[in-house]
Amino acid sequence: MCGIVGIIGRQEVAGQLVEGLKRLEYRGYDSAGIATLVDGVIERRRAQGKLVNLEALLKDKPLGGKIGIGHTRWATHGVPTEINAHPHATTRVAVVHNGIIENYQELKAELAAKGHSFASQTDTEVVVHLIDAYLQEGKSPEEATAQALRRLDGAFALGIIFANRPDILIAARRGSPLAIGHGDGEMYLGSDALALAPLTRKLTYLEEGDWAVLTHQGATIFDADGKIVERPSKITQLSGALIGKGEHRHYMMKEICEQPQVISDTIQSYYNPEDRTVTLPVLPFDLKSVERITIVACGTSYYAGLVGRYWFEQLARLSVDVDIASEFRYRHPVMKAGQLAIFISQSGETADTLAALRLCKQEGVHTLAVVNVGESTMAREADAMVMTLAGPEIGVASTKAFTAQLSVLACLALGMGRALGRLSLEAEAKHVAALVSVPSRVADVLASDAHIKEIASKVAEAKDAIYIGRGTGFPIALEGALKLKEISYIHAEGYAAGELKHGPIALLDEDMPVIAIAPSDDLFDKTASNIEEVIARGAKVLLFTDAKGAKRLAAKAWATIELPQVDSFVAPLLYAVPVQLLAYHVAVAKGTDVDQPRNLAKSVTVE
Repeated sequence: MCGIVGIIGRQEVAGQLVEGLKRLEYRGYDSAGIATLVDGVIERRRAQGKLVNLEALLKDKPLGGKIGIGHTRWATHGVPTEINAHPHATTRVAVVHNGIIENYQELKAELAAKGHSFASQTDTEVVVHLIDAYLQEGKSPEEATAQALRRLDGAFALGIIFANRPDILIAARRGSPLAIGHGDGEMYLGSDALALAPLTRKLTYLEEGDWAVLTHQGATIFDADGKIVERPSKITQLSGALIGKGEHRHYMMKEICEQPQVISDTIQSYYNPEDRTVTLPVLPFDLKSVERITIVACGTSYYAGLVGRYWFEQLARLSVDVDIASEFRYRHPVMKAGQLAIFISQSGETADTLAALRLCKQEGVHTLAVVNVGESTMAREADAMVMTLAGPEIGVASTKAFTAQLSVLACLALGMGRALGRLSLEAEAKHVAALVSVPSRVADVLASDAHIKEIASKVAEAKDAIYIGRGTGFPIALEGALKLKEISYIHAEGYAAGELKHGPIALLDEDMPVIAIAPSDDLFDKTASNIEEVIARGAKVLLFTDAKGAKRLAAKAWATIELPQVDSFVAPLLYAVPVQLLAYHVAVAKGTDVDQPRNLAKSVTVE
């Protein structure tokens, strides 16, 4: 996850910016940089690699200035370079950015036609030049920022400074978190409270669509419509020794809300914005030699693998097996040269999955680990490793790690489809465009939280629940049922919707909520038919669907959560979020220990 720090202070800020970035190192990064105003002129120092490289550069070329911004970044694609590192700047404005600008190419073409030249391969540089263009028209920094924000599509957090304006620092967020810190004649900006812990304990969290102008005296906050609003300040108990919950009651909710940024960071690490393709890391085996894939995982990671099977088979036309790691070795699987085994684990230490990886290596099978910890045992022992950039996940019930895993699997399926010649460039571009839009759509879903919370109070009264879905909605149904079981202790099961009539339909009565995952995709008519069967038997249906699906079924459902209309390819990423929110609010209503549910551990390192 990328990290942002900003300071408008009374003394030189370069050292404090670097210290703030150090506190964000836990997120992972491969380049870093800061920008300050020195006598009104924007000056930058950027370095590839770890912060020690940036510190060495600053020692050799010190940077003054009492206002500045800093950033740690994962490369969007290819080898990270100083040119692609943040902050990006013109002579008038400098920007640090977390997220994805979806309409990057359209804006870049427009700006290039006006004479703007681009030095990097990033989407962030478009934000810089867009604001710069409005400044050249004579607009103030505040006016230029407001107008630029209206032009941006996507999920993002921004920190912005302006030449010859040491008196203002501008912040904006849509989908990615951003906190403002209050000091004595100083103000601070951070992508989470941890970065600001040594500087202040008084924080204001920007809400969705907010942007703010920070001065030495305080912050003026505007909502998405440009109206001045008041946001509450809170005193954080964070000492800096721990990763905090921010404004949230539980780590789980904090991590659910981090998903727009997590998905964005993960996709960006494989996304080439120049030609809208997926760029896979260099692998020590030839993808063209792969004839079959076996995916092995446990729990939530296993359900991510089930979604991945649909993607690999549809996009790369490869046969895929998905195995529960604890069963894999004991069925004596037939493994052949030319197969690829993919192992999915948040920690990279899951005992059963690690044992399965070692068995496959013994059989001479290519092994690829999908992990969130780059130094983990699986990452070290597999032939190759791809990272899910979720950052630390404290809540035992996996949320952001799951959607990060889905993001990686989607990118792998696209990349393999093209490598094997089974996916056209046109088809890849269409799917990539859908994938890049996901972070902002997830932010839209999070905005429906109050409605989901209201419904959850009723679901909390149930003793049992059934989740149903078809296609990639089936694994999301399984995951939704698991989440409800894990943290609320309500018995729940997930089923393929077409399997209801083969047994589970006998369980239905007026006390049984049925949660239906029903995007309006090619399978919607069949899912709708199954939902009609449920309603006919008196069960209460909670419908997760889009506007098209709601138009057909909402009148018959007990309750409906309407989600944004998205390409069916990325629907699993979107629909994972409301089932997490539902489980969370049911658990809170029941008063269970959300972050540390009974009998469960974050990482299962024994069989």
